Amino acid sequence: MDWNSMKVFLEVAEHRNLMVAAKTLKMSHSTVFRRLQSLEEDVGSRLFERENGIYQLTELGEELSELGKSVSNSFDDIERHIIGRDMSPQGSVKITCPTSFAYTHLPHALQALSHLHPKINLEVLVSDQAVNMRNRIADIALRVTAAPPEFLVGRQIREFQWAVYASKEYLAIHGEPTHLADLVRHQFIGAAGSLAEMEAFTWLDKKHLDNIVLRSDDLVTMSHMASTGMGLAILPDDLKTPNIERLFTFKPATPNKLWILTHPDLRKVERIKIVMKHLTQSLILASM
Repeated sequence: MDWNSMKVFLEVAEHRNLMVAAKTLKMSHSTVFRRLQSLEEDVGSRLFERENGIYQLTELGEELSELGKSVSNSFDDIERHIIGRDMSPQGSVKITCPTSFAYTHLPHALQALSHLHPKINLEVLVSDQAVNMRNRIADIALRVTAAPPEFLVGRQIREFQWAVYASKEYLAIHGEPTHLADLVRHQFIGAAGSLAEMEAFTWLDKKHLDNIVLRSDDLVTMSHMASTGMGLAILPDDLKTPNIERLFTFKPATPNKLWILTHPDLRKVERIKIVMKHLTQSLILASM
């Protein structure tokens, strides 16, 4: 059995989507499809049932997935152990972070880091979903979470309050709300998808459902929609841009906690220590 095909199978099994697996593996869609077909021919049975682009594991697929994960984790452990002994301040460091930080805080921080340490090659993986840190898809994660996974190490570096934002054009027409009671007279950019489950947006749906004029499943998109004057947006403070004004703190939502994390096996790698220290200092200074 070809281990490369097995790795493709495990990625498809994790994401249930061929395109996402291809992107994660940095392969073409056709290559992933061929390797999956080859593996199914080797085992003599289908490993997935495919419906509307979703790949659901068959009974054999479930069994093979569990066996494959244990083998894959062993290889990952060996790789991290070897890399963990690397004390040279050079090489590749992969950082995963939410969209908001990739667009705002990270560019300036990484520009300064690149100038100070030109032999460290940086790769930014933008995702609002948690990326698997066990198999070194990423070395460092910036995550907004109340509590990080126990198998990762790091520290909380910032908190971001939620606030009500609006454009100058919107305020000129509709007036400026100064507290929650004023919101009844205003229209909003609401949330869709998994974003709608967050505290701020469950509150908005409960209190002002009829005043929502547009929805999005992305906070950056919501901030840009608000900048056109379509309505108020409830956003964490890291989404503040020059095109929208912060009106007041939105107290029904718990502040976001930003953590910087890595796998314990990698925390002593010199280049990862350098990047973590630099990002921590840069993000703390940005809040002052």
